[in-house]
Amino acid sequence: MSTVWSDGVDAGSRAGGSVAAGFLTAVLLAAGPASAQPAGKAPAPRVVDRCVLVVDVASGARVHRDGDCGARHAPESTFKVPLALIGFETGLLSGPHDPLWRYDASFRAPKRDQKDVDPVIWERDSVVWFSRELVKRLAARDGAGAFGAWVARLNYGNQDVSGDPGKNNGLTNAWLSSSLKISPEEQAAFVRRLLRDDLPASAQAIGKTRAIIPEFAAEGGWTLHGKTGSSAVMKVADGRQDHGWFVGWARKDGRTLAFAIHERTRNPPASEAAGPRLRASVLRDFPGWVEQVRGDAAPK
Repeated sequence: MSTVWSDGVDAGSRAGGSVAAGFLTAVLLAAGPASAQPAGKAPAPRVVDRCVLVVDVASGARVHRDGDCGARHAPESTFKVPLALIGFETGLLSGPHDPLWRYDASFRAPKRDQKDVDPVIWERDSVVWFSRELVKRLAARDGAGAFGAWVARLNYGNQDVSGDPGKNNGLTNAWLSSSLKISPEEQAAFVRRLLRDDLPASAQAIGKTRAIIPEFAAEGGWTLHGKTGSSAVMKVADGRQDHGWFVGWARKDGRTLAFAIHERTRNPPASEAAGPRLRASVLRDFPGWVEQVRGDAAPK
């Protein structure tokens, strides 16, 4: 069975072998040999790179930017946003609670996801098996190339849905630490288009997609709607590493801002996935990024 964190991270889906085993090894390595670390003391987590990008939806002006926001990374569970749009536009999804897909033991999901799931639950709980079922049903109905055609139509990242080399798993794994990559700049641009009804889909499908994205209360009276994404923890030369996303939009006093935040962490805590960790810091720090500056006249 795959290892899954609270962000729906499917450790068994990663490229390059058995990640469930790799994660277990990484956790065991965290304490290090007795000669390198005091007994029971793991290396402190350290953010090795981070992008914070906030853009005004109406004007496209950059409100805040820090770090390398042009580098592409696997979208992980943030891909549930465009995937929801594809589902609503193609009729595979109908509404916030329709369809309700029954869990099947063949999905081999972790215990937390062994339940019936509708679109709201899917986005809220980041259920991997629902994403895979949606893509597989799209391919079964419209052909194997339909998924890739939709990703290209949405101009989403590098548009590569081939999956892991030699594994023929693009329909189930392309967005999970695999072939599909997108930058924070591209994520923010996609969100802005979603909010401006500027995507190649009906207004109804776009509205239904926006309606199921989870909502969070941030500091300073801001309301954020967004989706997290988390990689599994993987072993690297000097420890362990994961990466996480929080992507969406924020509203307060008539302002609407699109945001895309990504970070990689060395020696992350094993108790929580990268996306939810990042989201917690964003909900705390968001006002400081946007309330001193009203946009820098640098349109996208």
